Parts: sequence; structure tokens; C-alpha cells
Amino acid sequence: MPTNKIITNSSQETKKAGMELAMAIKDGKTAAKYATVIAFEGDLGSGKTTFIQGLAAELGVKENVLSPTFVIQKDFSLSLENYKNFYHIDAYRLKNSEELLELGFSDLVKNPENIIVIEWADKIKNILPSNVININFENLGEDKRRLIINFKI
Repeated sequence: MPTNKIITNSSQETKKAGMELAMAIKDGKTAAKYATVIAFEGDLGSGKTTFIQGLAAELGVKENVLSPTFVIQKDFSLSLENYKNFYHIDAYRLKNSEELLELGFSDLVKNPENIIVIEWADKIKNILPSNVININFENLGEDKRRLIINFKI
């Protein structure tokens, strides 16, 4: 499983790292059978939402992307060749993974035109697909962050 470690020194650099992942996703020639799922873990304030804002912007999301903590999931349309939908899920308030399954998560994962980003993914690990991209965020103080990106193949 390939792993990348990135240190960012500002929120702008964290957003840029998200944009770079989005470019790799867009440029990838895929015949995927399932959605692209990116699972985020890390403490509160460690940069997850900031990274997702850069990712979403590079994918063409025009709306302001904020963490959907209270609504659990926000949906955005994409106009890319391989991707048509961007789902931002925040599992922080979920009691268990069954709650997300009740919202149709299984169907979202089955659609290869979907990109699904999940904050607090550690709370629903048991229902994540095997080919998920895991990103762990660590706050190193001030605006400095360590991102560890694991690509499961």
C-alpha cells in the first residue's frame, strides 16, 4: 500500500495538498466499479475540512464547503468526465455505522461516478470499502500539520 507523508505549514498549504489529490483523481484513467472514497481521521482542528475545501474546489465544486456535522451529509454536483457527484460526510455525530447505511451509503459506494469524502471515518471503518484512500491528520502546533496518505489498492 503506497504511503505519502506531507507536512503543511499553513491552511493554504493544506488546501493546496487537497487540490493536488484532486488533480491526481481527475487525471487518473479509471474503469472503477465503485466510488472513490477518501476517509479522513484526525483530531478536531487538525485540517480535515481545510483539505476537503481544496479538494472540492479543484474538482469544480462552486459552493462553500463546510463540515456537515449537524446534517451528516452534503451533496454537490460535478461536471467532470468520470465523476458527477461529490458527497461530503461527517461521521462525528453518528452513534454507529448503521445510521449511515440507513442514509443510503451502500448505494453511494456502488456508483463509480461518485467521490465520497468522510470526516471522522474511524467511526464507520467497518462499512468502508477495501479500496479507500485513508488520510490521517496530525496537528503539530500553530498552523503546521502532518498528513499521512495511504492508498489501498
